[in-house]
Amino acid sequence: MSNILIVLTCLAVLVGMSLFANGRLRDRARLPMQWSLSGTVNWSAPRPLALALTPLLAAVSLAGLAVLLRGSTDASSALMVVALTFVAVHLLHLALLLRRAPR
Repeated sequence: MSNILIVLTCLAVLVGMSLFANGRLRDRARLPMQWSLSGTVNWSAPRPLALALTPLLAAVSLAGLAVLLRGSTDASSALMVVALTFVAVHLLHLALLLRRAPR
C-alpha cells in the first residue's frame, strides 16, 4: 500500500472518530486528557483541542516518518504499525470519554 494512502487513511479514520465523539460530547466544554491510576482526572483540555490533538499529532508524526522512510523497503510496514497505534490509542481515549458521558 502506498505510504501516502496509509497516512491519509489513518488521518481520515482519526478525524471521523473525533467527529463522532464530538457529536456525543457536545454538552461538555472540557474533556479529560489524563487519568491517574485511581481514576481521577489529572488534567483536561477544551473539547475542540482534546478531540483534535491525536489527529494533529498523527499527521505530523506520520508525515515525518513517511519522509524519513522514503525509499525504504519496510516503510509501509512501519507506517502501518504507527498508524494503527495512533488509531488504537485514540479509540481508547474516546472510549474512556464516552463511557463517562451522559447518555
